[in-house]
Amino acid sequence: MPNVNERSVPNPSASRIGPLANLPVFFKLDGKRVVLVGGGEPALWKAELLSATGALVEVFAETFVSGFYELSAAPPNGQILLVDRKWTVRDLAYAALAVGSFGDDAEAAAFASAARDAGVPVNVVDRPAFCDFQFGAIVNRSPLVVGISTDGAAPVFGQAIRSLIESLLPDGFRRWARAAGDLRQRPGDLGDTADKKRRFWQRFTDLALRAPDMAPTEADLAQLLDAPTADVRASVSILDICKEADALTLGAVRLLRTADDIFFDEDVPSEVRDFMRREARRHPISPGDAGSQAAVDALASAAASGARVVRLRLRTEQDDRGAVAEVDALRAAGLSVMIVSRTREP
Repeated sequence: MPNVNERSVPNPSASRIGPLANLPVFFKLDGKRVVLVGGGEPALWKAELLSATGALVEVFAETFVSGFYELSAAPPNGQILLVDRKWTVRDLAYAALAVGSFGDDAEAAAFASAARDAGVPVNVVDRPAFCDFQFGAIVNRSPLVVGISTDGAAPVFGQAIRSLIESLLPDGFRRWARAAGDLRQRPGDLGDTADKKRRFWQRFTDLALRAPDMAPTEADLAQLLDAPTADVRASVSILDICKEADALTLGAVRLLRTADDIFFDEDVPSEVRDFMRREARRHPISPGDAGSQAAVDALASAAASGARVVRLRLRTEQDDRGAVAEVDALRAAGLSVMIVSRTREP
């Protein structure tokens, strides 16, 4: 069975990620200085957004819309300093970021060039050609923050996606994220090995997803910390899917996001593989090897190690008999087999 383990045999179908138009990153700006040029409405929103991160935002403009004065008097976080003059090259020294809002390309180009010469990442509002980074739409459940980018091509579409994600993320998730941050300060209580720590965070996540609208109580956290770590019977979760990624249920996505080892049919579409946890070990299985003894042994070995193992199969009307035979073979190998989720019918 040549393709069970991608670590030993490179396989293009096992690629963990496709091409990206931009690298999604999150800047830590608390206490850092950000230069913002512009006194109009577009710059006003950027000033509020940047201040929310705890940054010291220095705004350079000869005139300001009235909202700037109210914002500088009561920023959401950090500080906002209004400087009523044109920006200079010296103003960019030692800045963490530079953001500008301009009425013409010549001034925008000069600002972008000066920022890069100073070694400062730059964004020019509504002018992607001059940007080193872009502001996407955000879903704010801070410290849980989701950023959405369309590479500047369709901001209205990005806002619609934001609304969709907001409807799926209860506001209570911010409390669970804060609790996770507090628990990170006490790593010794979470387990003395990497595997025990990982299992703690799996239990934490399972509880958060079951009670997303409730803040975790001290009793909840104490129960998580005291949860038994005894070994359980090795198991494999079976997930049968169709080719359409948008037909995946939330349960199916959650399963792929929490798996340690994923054994998947080679013809599973890349759009579905994108939902796999990045850190998961991926094991493509060729059509002729599905259900073979080598495949069953590989699944059993992964499950016996205590890993969360998922068998991802592409469902067709013709392969029902083979699917049943594979489940029987896994059970014969001593594994607990759970068919936990299926996709919605297209």
